[in-house]
Amino acid sequence: MVNVIQLLPDSIANQIAAGEVVQRPASVVKELLENSVDAKAKSVQVIIREAGRNLIQIVDDGVGMTETDARMSFERHATSKIRSSDDLFRIRTMGFRGEALASIAAVSQIEMRTRRADDELGTLIRIEGSDIRAQEAVSCLPGTNLLIKNLFFNVPARRNFLKSNSVEMRHILDEFQRVALANPEVAFSLFHNDQEIYNLPAGKLSRRIIDMFGKSYREQLNYCDEQTPYVTVRGYIGKPESAKKARNEQFFFVNNRYIKHNYLHHAVVGAYEGTLPEGSHPFYVLFIDIDPSHIDINIHPTKTEIKFDDERSVYAIMMAAVRKAVGVYNLAPSLDFDSDVNFLSGGRAGFDKASSVESKADLPRPITPSWATGGSTAPTTQPKTERTALRSESLDKAAGKSFDVPKKPSVNNWQALFESVAEKPESAPAEQVPGDWLGPAKPAPVSSEPVEAEPVTLGSRANQIQDDAPVVVEDENIVQVQNRYLLATIKSGVMLIDQRRAYERILYDQFHSALTKRNGVSQQLLFPKTVTLTPVDFQLALDLQDDLTNLGFQFDELGQSTFIIRGVPTLTTGENEEELFANLLAQLRADTGRLKLDRVEALARSLARRSAARHTARLSLTERKALVNQLFASSNPSYTPTGEPVTTVLTLDKIAGLFR
Repeated sequence: MVNVIQLLPDSIANQIAAGEVVQRPASVVKELLENSVDAKAKSVQVIIREAGRNLIQIVDDGVGMTETDARMSFERHATSKIRSSDDLFRIRTMGFRGEALASIAAVSQIEMRTRRADDELGTLIRIEGSDIRAQEAVSCLPGTNLLIKNLFFNVPARRNFLKSNSVEMRHILDEFQRVALANPEVAFSLFHNDQEIYNLPAGKLSRRIIDMFGKSYREQLNYCDEQTPYVTVRGYIGKPESAKKARNEQFFFVNNRYIKHNYLHHAVVGAYEGTLPEGSHPFYVLFIDIDPSHIDINIHPTKTEIKFDDERSVYAIMMAAVRKAVGVYNLAPSLDFDSDVNFLSGGRAGFDKASSVESKADLPRPITPSWATGGSTAPTTQPKTERTALRSESLDKAAGKSFDVPKKPSVNNWQALFESVAEKPESAPAEQVPGDWLGPAKPAPVSSEPVEAEPVTLGSRANQIQDDAPVVVEDENIVQVQNRYLLATIKSGVMLIDQRRAYERILYDQFHSALTKRNGVSQQLLFPKTVTLTPVDFQLALDLQDDLTNLGFQFDELGQSTFIIRGVPTLTTGENEEELFANLLAQLRADTGRLKLDRVEALARSLARRSAARHTARLSLTERKALVNQLFASSNPSYTPTGEPVTTVLTLDKIAGLFR
């Protein structure tokens, strides 16, 4: 019987190992940057051509290697860090010039020049596909200079699976950012196709964050520090007003190694409780220093996920550290104990009447129902009883700021709030219908014949919808609950509609149609806006320029990492153009998986989600009907593009069961 099991040649074994270590050009950049940091380099230069397909060059001024070490670094299982099995659980460095170099050399053409500061000559080694082509002494600068050419030249299948240059370059920028943030004491620079992307001098962590993300972060950073015998947490957190919709500027480092940890992210967000808008994510760069014996870094091939032996303690310390920073820097909203919150029931002592209107433009506007004035609908100047004042105040809280009037509110002459509605010259007052219970009050009728009033409507995107869609509800009266949900009666019971998700479905269909048909309508800006992006988002915008133009965006490149915006889609008018553009790119970058599958789909979903987030306003009855009509005229009224339910039905049986 012939034996069938044999040892693999080193070249094939190295290619198999490279499949785990070298997934794309960004993997090479990550490994070589970590090697340079471990070599105690003070300055590291990265040169990229064609997003790493043709050239990746890493130049550092580290300690360099001897001729023997340079040759051994390309052998399999070669390391300068591990001497015994116990060392596997005490690793504090990023990597070693062994396993990674062997894998990279198996799938590329690599050239290395290295010299120690004490040596007169350095060493040159050339390798192609694990085959050593040259080894000789050369004159070179102290440190190490690595050139990786034609990545995957001998594995064409892997090369064909690489994405576009812009996508691959974004991955390289992500890895570069993580290593640069973890090592602010090292100077880093990055060049792509002879264009400088980053030039980061050595300095403090705060300086590194500002140099990397922009000067706007200067006023948003707050130091976080908590030291315990078990773990130390340090770093910077951002103020709540700087939070963004996309989760792409959150960095955790454990013993200076970048990790992803949803459990710890939950702790940070929990510390911001009550200060962040719904769906927003804070900025943070947090370092965790812990004894390596308390963590396991080998649960993931790329070591971006780790496991703590006591995750609950780390969670509690992380939340306490961030919460302490929030309190120390007064990020949380504070109560003003000098103001009288009961001003609606009779004013407050010492109130300055001269500045009551100009300085208090945002005061709540009181609305008095007919039952609170003894049955009369006309305003009264009689002082209220304590019970009536409490009932009126509770209604004010429920109403909020949903009733807009053209006059500024005043606590001394609140009857003037109703003049614009009750004193219309040539039209009858608006009729109050049961579904629009916050409409204007109805005065005593002057005639027994019914009069159709012109409804008071508020500005909303739903006013632009078509009326030719079929109405699916039985009753035309649609009730709005807390500016978030709509209730409509159907044959089988009651239908609940999530207002924000309904807008998301409608806007998605419109954006997807504009991208597919390339007929997006643009609203020109009277004053063009300038937006400065991170290098990662700048590359993404260049890659998506045609698709963004089809949506309705009109923008031109204005220097490094800067665009000038001349037009935005008509469906997004009224928003902050700079924030809309920057947040859309950030959300797309965070959604890279879907972007790779279908760019049009990802772009339409991201912009619809971004635009629908603000559609939680009070709607008139006409707007509610129009919103429901357009929802059920959409491609899938039951679910959002991401699969979240838009509607749910309470059948008569379910309703009856609630009373049993």
